Amino acid sequence: MRPSKRREIRSPLTSLVTIDHIYGREEVAEVVLQLLVSEKHSDAWNKVPNVIPIVGMGGIGKTTLAQLVYNDKKVESFFDLKVWACVSEDFDIAAVTKTILQSLTSENCDGKALNLLQEKLKEKLLGKRFLVILDDVWNENYNDWTLLRAPFEVGASRSSIIVTTRNQKVSSLMRNKEVEPVQLELLSNEACLSIFTQHVLEARDFSAHPNLKEIGEEFVRRCKGLPLAVKTIAGVLRIEDEDINEWKKVLKNKIWDIPVEAGGIPSSRMVSYDNLPSHLKRCFAYCSILPKDYEFEEKEVVLLWMAECLIQPLQDEEEMEDLGSKYFRNLLSRSFFQKSRINESKFVMHDLINDLAQSVAGDTCYRMEDRIGSSQNEDIPIKPRHSSYLGSQYDVTKKFEVFSKFTSSLRTFLPLMLRYPGGSYLAHHVHFELVPTLDRLRVLSFNGYCITELPNSIGDLKHLRYLNLSHTLIRLLPESVATLYNLQTLLLKYCNRLKKLPSMLRNLVNLRHLNIEGAESLEGMPMQIGKLTCLQTLSNLVMGKDNCSGIKELGPLKHLRETLCISRLENVIESKDAKYAKLIEKTKIDVLSLEWSRDIEESKDTTSELEMVSLTLENCYKCTSLPPLGEYLPSLKNLWIKGMANLKSVGSEFCGCNLETLHFHDMEEWENWSPSEEFPNLCQLSLRKCPKLLGKLPNNLHLLKEVEIIDCVQLVVSLSCFPNK
Repeated sequence: MRPSKRREIRSPLTSLVTIDHIYGREEVAEVVLQLLVSEKHSDAWNKVPNVIPIVGMGGIGKTTLAQLVYNDKKVESFFDLKVWACVSEDFDIAAVTKTILQSLTSENCDGKALNLLQEKLKEKLLGKRFLVILDDVWNENYNDWTLLRAPFEVGASRSSIIVTTRNQKVSSLMRNKEVEPVQLELLSNEACLSIFTQHVLEARDFSAHPNLKEIGEEFVRRCKGLPLAVKTIAGVLRIEDEDINEWKKVLKNKIWDIPVEAGGIPSSRMVSYDNLPSHLKRCFAYCSILPKDYEFEEKEVVLLWMAECLIQPLQDEEEMEDLGSKYFRNLLSRSFFQKSRINESKFVMHDLINDLAQSVAGDTCYRMEDRIGSSQNEDIPIKPRHSSYLGSQYDVTKKFEVFSKFTSSLRTFLPLMLRYPGGSYLAHHVHFELVPTLDRLRVLSFNGYCITELPNSIGDLKHLRYLNLSHTLIRLLPESVATLYNLQTLLLKYCNRLKKLPSMLRNLVNLRHLNIEGAESLEGMPMQIGKLTCLQTLSNLVMGKDNCSGIKELGPLKHLRETLCISRLENVIESKDAKYAKLIEKTKIDVLSLEWSRDIEESKDTTSELEMVSLTLENCYKCTSLPPLGEYLPSLKNLWIKGMANLKSVGSEFCGCNLETLHFHDMEEWENWSPSEEFPNLCQLSLRKCPKLLGKLPNNLHLLKEVEIIDCVQLVVSLSCFPNK
């Protein structure tokens, strides 16, 4: 690994920001860049850190501007450290400090006091020039801000913090006197038109679609200079495939004529919602239970939609998961969702879109906000169907008193964490007494709570389709879980103390997703797991010793997809059972991992009976060394190695003497090959695009019939290597 002055910390989605991100903001972007890196400002800075507020109304582009600056090449080389933290209305000093520290160290900081967190943060920042983005700040308390910024004062000169906020008062109390806030105004019609054509037509103007120019300009005028509104309405029109008649229908929507009150939902977004198909309206409204700034994965939302019967395939051959993904991508293309700036595998809803979801959901969804400063006396709907709340470190009984009113209606009980899950405490009363009375539940989660057991009465929730117990301390699941016949999703990720699954798990014939990733104490799988023929996700098949499902139980599981790990393979007694797993038929599995335990006896030969004859290792970009396959797979005859971008050396122990076909392709960094003296059975050798490979081919390739060498410019090839005929 090459040494580097700067360590990048949790950068946003990408360092490549396309040009449409800065339409109309070129000058202000340059102003912010100059404030950060220009030497002419160096004498003016007399404080560390320098604080630069970016101020403007919701949807005007504050975060986009901050992202553009964050990823600029000048900034990249100027700062030693970069950190992005979303703050939002929940200005919890310890939580924000923890988020930044965990980004810097990748360590779990749960349970640590604020003083310790700040001391550790000071150690990391001491003498370093850093850039921190605090996105979406609302808190107006000067003392809170003073306490939060204390660790940042040890940084090197020119260290900076960019704060994005809608609130002028926040800007005033956080900024340095030497720096005026960067105030974002509404965009010009010209800039909005550029954004519009880019998102609708993927073009800079209407030159290729002159018939759409006039109506397009009218849409832009109605968005009133708000870039988020332009992107949202563009998402609607993009779906209409440049059909001017459909565009006219959208333009004639009466919602445009409804006046918008201060702080209300702009008509452009209401029109966008009104033009959704009914099935997408239902799915979007359900998302109102997601807190502002909550980052979610596509699959997470799709599984919730499935549990609430919001996904109904019309064709028998279409899986709910695939249709749900189409729904999600449709909403994404219409700008109802957007990519997270921090975690590229996740998504968020803009605050204004979140407000829209709450508005259209009405009383069916109840989000029990548990943020500092929020009112606990807000209006409570009489019979909400779906409820979520922000989990805190200690969730006591009083917090849940309101749920006793919902026993006849509630379908969703969903605690969500804005930050890292795990380490939260839940009152015993909640999961032992309250939840079993919510007998209409379809979605139930205790994700992140330090609970150690569930009551047997959990089996009374006969409508339950989604159960998430990830990141809990549960050791055993009650056998009654196996009576939840409607259950589709069972999530047990990182339940490190979980030892056994219910023995009759095979009765959950509707189960589609079983995720036990990180459940390292699990001793094996219950018998006859092969009866779960609807399974799409089986993260791990743990090979146990006694009374456990064997590897052949994979055979009937024809619908498995994504990732499958088969672990503790040392417990497989009959290697011939592997053929009954029918892995070759499971074409939707993207990643297959085979694992043996570290603590197996050295004398136990777990590999001598492996009879694998063909193996392909492809696109393992981070792989820097190869295992001794010649030792582990003595029967191997055909081997393909492709796209190992960081592999530099291949040793003699890698290849076995029984190889008949050997291919190395697209090995950009491969320099050294130390093959064994002979490949007595090699018939076919192919080397492609190995530009740095030095040395010579192996000698005495007596049976070689076909050789292919392409783009291996430094390799020496001697005719003496090849057979005489």
